[in-house]
Parts: sequence; C-alpha cells; structure tokens
Amino acid sequence: MGLLSQGSPLNWTETKKYADHVRKHGILQFLNIYNKAKDRQKDVLKWGDEVEYMLVQLDTKSEKACLVLNGNKVLEMLQEKGKKANPNHPTLWMPEYGSYMIEGTPGQPYGWTLSEFTAVEDNMSKRRKEACSVLNKDETLFTFTSFPRLGCPGFTKPEYKPTPVEKGVSKSLFFPDQAINKHPRMSTITSNILHRRGEKVVINVPIFKDKNTPTPFVETFTEDDGEAARAALPDHIYMDAFGFGMGNCSLQVTFQACNISEARYLYDQLATFCPIVMALSAASPFYHGYISDIDCQWGVMSASADDRTREERGLEPLKNNKFRIHKSRWDSIDSYLSLRGEKYNDIELTKDDDIYNQLLDAGIDRLLAQHIAHLFIRDPLLLLQEKINLDDENESEHFENIQSTNWQTMRFKPPPPNTDIGWRVEFRPMEVQLTDFENAAYVVFVILLTRVMLSYKLDFLIPLSKVDDNIKVAQKRNAVQEGLFYFRKDIFKGTEFLYDNTASAQNGVETNEDHGEYTLMSINTIINGKEGVFPGLVPILNCYLENMDVDVDTHCTILNYLKLIRKRASGELMTMAKWMREFVAKHPQYKKDSVITDKINYDLLCKCDRIAKGAEQCPELIDDPVKRGN
Repeated sequence: MGLLSQGSPLNWTETKKYADHVRKHGILQFLNIYNKAKDRQKDVLKWGDEVEYMLVQLDTKSEKACLVLNGNKVLEMLQEKGKKANPNHPTLWMPEYGSYMIEGTPGQPYGWTLSEFTAVEDNMSKRRKEACSVLNKDETLFTFTSFPRLGCPGFTKPEYKPTPVEKGVSKSLFFPDQAINKHPRMSTITSNILHRRGEKVVINVPIFKDKNTPTPFVETFTEDDGEAARAALPDHIYMDAFGFGMGNCSLQVTFQACNISEARYLYDQLATFCPIVMALSAASPFYHGYISDIDCQWGVMSASADDRTREERGLEPLKNNKFRIHKSRWDSIDSYLSLRGEKYNDIELTKDDDIYNQLLDAGIDRLLAQHIAHLFIRDPLLLLQEKINLDDENESEHFENIQSTNWQTMRFKPPPPNTDIGWRVEFRPMEVQLTDFENAAYVVFVILLTRVMLSYKLDFLIPLSKVDDNIKVAQKRNAVQEGLFYFRKDIFKGTEFLYDNTASAQNGVETNEDHGEYTLMSINTIINGKEGVFPGLVPILNCYLENMDVDVDTHCTILNYLKLIRKRASGELMTMAKWMREFVAKHPQYKKDSVITDKINYDLLCKCDRIAKGAEQCPELIDDPVKRGN
C-alpha cells in the first residue's frame, strides 16, 4: 500500500495548504537521493513479491460468504509471531486498504541465482498456512482479485450499513467505512480523493448481457440524492468509492537493478509487457454482485483512484487548477525513461515546467526530469502533522508522498536514503491468482524475463500510445484468446543473440495492419511463437535456460511455471476469469440474468477454497504439474 507512516493526518483543506511545500521539499529530497546514488554500480539482483489476501468467512449454516473485518487483529497476531519474535522470519506481513485484507511478502528478498525460483512457491505456501493458523474455524484466506459481491448488502462480517452522508469517509451508497483499514493512511486518502475531486468517484463497468439480463440494464439506488442516478450509465454496473478499487487484491513484484541505467532500461521494456501479463492473469469478471463484460480490474482501480477535478478532466475551463491531466493517478505510464525509448514517447505528457527546469538545472537529464515533473503535477493525498518539516538530506517522505500515490503499471524506485538498497523497478499490472503455484509462476515468469532481456539486450519497445491501446484490449472479456496486441516484430535487432527463427521473425505479420517495427499479434503468438511471425517468449526463455547451469530441481520448477503460462496463452488452460464465468453459468441457481446471488457466491468461493488448499484438483485451470525431483 506504499508509505505507512504513523501520525496525525490532516484533512484535505489543511493538506492542500501544504501541497506546494510537499512538492518543493519532495524534489529536494529526490535530488539528494539522486546525487548520492547516481553513480552506484554493481548491485546484485534482489527481488520479492507482494501478495494481497482477503479474509473470508464461509458460513455453512447460512451458505453465505462474507469478508471478515478482522485484518488488524490478524495482522497483529502474525507480526507478533513473525518479525517481532525473529528478524529472520521467512514471512513479512503488512496492512492493506481493506479491513478484511492483509499483505504478505517474503521475509528477506530473493537473490540472483536461478535456484531462488524454487523458494517462491514454498514461501507463498508458508504465508498461507501461517495466516490460516490464526483464523477462526469458519474463516479462510483467499488470493482472490475481486470479491464478487463487494458492496452488496451484508457483504461484511460483522455487517455495517454504508454512510452516504457528509460525515462518512467515502460517502458511498454501498461500501461502509468500517470496511476500510483503521490505519490513518487508508481513510484519509479515501476522504481526500473525494474532497479534492469535489464529488464522489464514478466507476461504470459494462454489464455482461446474458439471455435474461434486462435491456437496458438500469440500477435503482436507495438513499441516493440524485448523484448516483446522474453518474450511472445504462447497461453498466455502477460503483462509487475508492474501496471498489483498492479493496481488490493484486500481485506485484519488485526487483533491484545493478545501476540506474539498467533500472531505466527494464522499466521501459517491461512497460510493454504490462497489458500482455494483465490479460494472461485475468481474474476479476464480477463486480458488485453482477457479471461484467470485462475480465480485469485495472479500469476499476483507475476510476476508483481518480481524484482529478472537473477542470483537470477537461469538463470545465481551467480556473482553480493548473493542469489539464489526461489520466487518473492509477493508470499506465506516460513516458519511457531510457534513451532507447525516447523516440517512442508519443503521448502528450503533462508536466510541471518549473520543476522540470529545476531538475534540468540540477543536472538531471531530460527524460528523468520530465518523468519526475510529470509525477509532481499531483497533489499529496496524505500529510501527517508530525511530518511537515523534514530533513531533506536524510529523509524522503515528501518525495514518497507523491511517488507512492502515482499508481502506474510500472514504478521507478530510487534508493531510500541511508540504506544499502539500490535502484529498483516495480511491476504492477498482475491480477492475483487462486493458488500459490499460479502466483509463483507469474512472478518467476516476470523475473526470468528480465534476466533474458539483460542477457540478450532485447528490445520490445513500441510507441507508448500503442501500449495504452493494448491496456484497453487487455481488460476485455477473454482478451487472452480474442484480443490482438501491438508488439514489436524484431526484438533481436542490434543484439548478438542467435535464435533459429530470428530470420523468419522479420518475414511475416499476424494481421494486415503492419507498422514496420511492430504489428498486431495474439497473446498465443507473443508467448508461444508463430513461424514466420514471432519466435515466442517461452521458446526464448527455454533457450536461455538451456545455456545456463541449472540444477534439475530448479529446471523442473521453472518448466512447470512456463508450462502454465504457455497453456494459458494457447487456451489449453483457462484464465481464472473464464473459469469463474463458466462456474457461474453452470450453477443450478443461475438465472442467466447476470446476477451473482449469495448462494452462487458461496458455492464459488467454497470450491475456490478447496482448490487453493489442494483439497480439489482443477485441471481446466491448473495443469497437473510434475513434482520437483521426479
């Protein structure tokens, strides 16, 4: 969840007074960090994953699944048993946005050797067992992207009614404030987004039109003062709170580069993969008790975190605000950072020119300067009374205040002051998967991809406008099978890497739409390859592994993970989103009306719980992996 300092949070009126102060000192803090770390070299690869979990009660008597608002107590127990008792404990637990959520990471970062890949799933399994050990008998832990009935009546345990009034934090018609974590960061950011924006956030997700879904599909809202009726679109699922985005779960991975140049290269290259991996990991087709026509949560997250005023959104002329801002705080990146990527920066970049020129004058190159100046067009969303005046030489809280509330597909992370941590990159678009095996597979796939990029100096860059187009495609229903994505044709150009199909990769195109350096491809082609079009990422990764000194156990583990990725891409295995849709479609109580009832939700989550714990197999979702050592 980012910065988690304790203190006395200011309301929006007070925070706004200090916005320029935070930006001014945030830039000074960044410059101090940069000047100390710009020449840092030879940091080894260290990396780790972040898995967000939901606490769920499965009540056998009522046959109802509810989110348990007990995250703080569970977190306290886990922390007492973990790092507080043993600094070398293998797991680390932190709060998350929802009071029904917790976040788990490995206790120490993984290292640079390929053998570290065998520890990922084991550590995730330890986390799951550790957390489940402190839960009540009818409670369980889920790695589930979006709770299907989030915001529906009675979706929490204990049950609370929303507070759509002035005294409420989010003023939601559906999401009670008690479902927000009590940490001051969470409720303050929620409230400040609303007050900065000047109205509630608006989330409209297209409804999936089944045989008996009303046409048009129009919701009615109790206790609405007219705002919801005006904001809700026909044939869409309407939601109105930050919690409908931040109350979902994600899977992220952060890794350390050897220096700033390598971090910038990997930031750019991986940005082109964000839509691909998003579609591959699609796991969130249900919202607010309905079946949607999307498979990924990214657009929901983006709308939920959109604090832009009407002026900043271009709905009114600029008068009280400085900038017209084209995207939410939660969205895709807006500029590449490496010299190689500069020519592909083809989307309009709003930046603070004063900050940009200050950075240039201080010796920052134009690409990094415009990146930072773009992030700093935003206001701080949280300011603590105790953290207004800081030591800019040794602290970075004002910088992180802005940096950590720009929730983009990729995050470029300077070293924290006075630590041995280097330049890092965070990969953020993945949907969390049902099982530890799947989550480990996606994490290992991304980290292995970075090793291959660096070893072969591969180039995946395409214009950022096309990456944005791909982000839109990735969220569509069954995009992994039906979507076409802009992708670079010749990723080996200028490299020394020799691959059997390299020559043929330049001879054909997937579709008639050919843009020279890039063309439209299916995810199957991108991942598995297609003769005469593209060699495929998995064959390239396999080639890399064959040329490395990898022990049998590690090789078998990685091949199982790549097998999952390969089969998800080909359609031999379903994405979580598709599997969930089919489960609901076949449920005896489903009326083909796009509604997820309590009973359907309960049965779905019971089955998911059995699969996640290994009590039930699901061959259409997860292939039977070859056990390590066999």
